[in-house]
Formats: sequence, C-alpha cells, structure tokens
Amino acid sequence: MLTATHLHAMIVHFPIALLLAGFLSDLLYLTTKKPFFKTAGLYLLVLALGAVAAYLTGNAAGDGMDDGSSLGKAIEVHEDAALLTMVLSVVAAAFRIMIDVTSFKPKWGYAASVVLFAIVIASIARTGFYGGELVYKHGAGVELEISLTPEPEN
Repeated sequence: MLTATHLHAMIVHFPIALLLAGFLSDLLYLTTKKPFFKTAGLYLLVLALGAVAAYLTGNAAGDGMDDGSSLGKAIEVHEDAALLTMVLSVVAAAFRIMIDVTSFKPKWGYAASVVLFAIVIASIARTGFYGGELVYKHGAGVELEISLTPEPEN
C-alpha cells in the first residue's frame, strides 16, 4: 500500500540531488565563466522547487504522531528544518529568476544568489541529518513484520 511515508521517501531525494547539482553548476560557472553552468544552475534550482512536494508529503507522513514522545519531538525538529529549507529554496529560486530573467542585474546579484544557494545547501543538509535520525535512530517509517507462529520445518 502506498502511504505518505512511501511518497515522501520517493520524492525527497530529487530536490536534494537537484539542489546539490545546481549549486555545483553555479560553482563551476564561477570558476570557468561558461554560461552553460550558470543556466544549468538556474534550471536545477527551479526544478528543485519539488522541495514543496517533499515538504507536503513529509508533513502528511508525520501526521498523527504523538507530540509528547521522543519520536514526535524528532519529527517536529525535522519538520521545522524542512519548512525552513523549503522557504529558503523558494526565496533563492525567486531571487535567481529575478536577476537572471528581468532587467534587475546589480553587480552583487549573482554573488548574492550563490551565497543564498549555499545557505539552502546547508539547510538541506541539516534537514537530511534530522530525517536520517528519524529513520535510523527512531525507526520512523520502518515497518517490521514479526510472525508469532513458527516457520514450518521441511
């Protein structure tokens, strides 16, 4: 059965990979000055707005958890980190679109965009750390199948 937990696990890795690839593209542009890397960075950042879907599926997956338990508290920390990452991603994409597509092109614009992108990367790493703790420390989303009847012997 496909649940919000499954959807979150399936979706969340795409914006992470796209953001990392986009940031690396921007760094390559800074070192090579090849326009391809600047354009790729913009497109990958815009595609990474799938972080909104990752946030929404994660939020649905965490619904119904007991807020008083250690798992509930860990989910809340991860959710807060994910919300910050999503907001930062949207702001970074909007700013980047503004300086790449419109006539607003201050000299500091691209450098500010790369710094903002770096902050998004730090935020997504923090969010991923808390997500990893949910699974590997608290067992969130892990379903164990334990049979109480003995296996038949051959």
